[in-house]
Amino acid sequence: MKTRKNDYLAFKRKIFFKVLLLVLASAGFLMLLASLLQGRFGNWIVTFLMNKFYLSEPDAFTINHYIFRNNKDIILLLSSAIFFLIIFKVAISWFTKYFDEIINGMDNLMKGSDKEIQLSPEMNFMETKLNMFKHILEKRERDAKQAEQRKNDLVVYLAHDIKTPLTSVIGYLDLMSEVPDMPVEQRAKYMDITLEKANRLERLINEFFEITRYNLQTIVLEKKNFNLSYMLFQMADEFYPMLSEKNQESVVNADDNTMFCGDPDKLARVFNNVFKNAIAYGYENSKITIDVIREDTNAIITFKNYGNSIPLQKLNSIFEKFYRLDESRGTETGNAGLGLAIAKEIIILHEGEIYAESNDDYTIFHIKIPGIINN
Repeated sequence: MKTRKNDYLAFKRKIFFKVLLLVLASAGFLMLLASLLQGRFGNWIVTFLMNKFYLSEPDAFTINHYIFRNNKDIILLLSSAIFFLIIFKVAISWFTKYFDEIINGMDNLMKGSDKEIQLSPEMNFMETKLNMFKHILEKRERDAKQAEQRKNDLVVYLAHDIKTPLTSVIGYLDLMSEVPDMPVEQRAKYMDITLEKANRLERLINEFFEITRYNLQTIVLEKKNFNLSYMLFQMADEFYPMLSEKNQESVVNADDNTMFCGDPDKLARVFNNVFKNAIAYGYENSKITIDVIREDTNAIITFKNYGNSIPLQKLNSIFEKFYRLDESRGTETGNAGLGLAIAKEIIILHEGEIYAESNDDYTIFHIKIPGIINN
């Protein structure tokens, strides 16, 4: 608060001196006018009437006495009112100049001008604020363009990648259709290849839907009580087919009855996304460990996998939408880059936090969310 008062100090000082100047000018004018009406002003009026209208001195003096001298107070009041209006207009012009500068600065914000916003020296505090907003808006615009470009690139990549498994599926099906008496072993081999390509095609199509859902869906939480331990145990069982493909195993360390208040569907999506990431980037024949730790009313869930380390500069970027740690679009681990971004958004809505740490041996994702129900 003290700093903010100091920001306004130069502006308040400038306004004070301008108002003081107007007050002094008004007082000086009134004193001068009163002095004129009481002194030489009357003689000047008499001389003016005599020279201009050829009146005698007594007649000119009489006119001055009845018109000006007897109405001195009214003339003083009217003159003061006129002078006050002039002074008031000047004061309004001074003040509105600041508003005009601010409006012009805001117009520059709306237009996206490259030039820095400049105001009067006494408005330096406002100039700093407007330029800060300008830089924030520019950064958001750049981030939005980059995210849009990433999304467009991913759509192009996915569209390209879909052609390959689709062509293979059609080719093998045509081959089996054209050769009905194909040997059973060869047909089984072609069926396995076709099924593998069809599964790959399904994953790519699901990535299209994931991109669409992220752009159009507003996440709304529907909290309820549920068994967090049971959810994680069940998830580990459901991922057995994916684990077996790489000869991996999962271990869940959690109390049997950890009750939690949150959105079970959204949190299941978080855990699924993090678990899939751990499987994809974990070594073959390795173990994925899931630990649940209770800390007052907070649940701390960690996913630990053994695989290549994530560079330090990329640990924060992995939670950005459309970011992929593996930039190679042809890899099996490549995806739309939305899983961890969606996970972070859901965790933030639960007033929690999610982050990762990584070294040459393992990577751990930490999820901390409030909602533990103490029995």
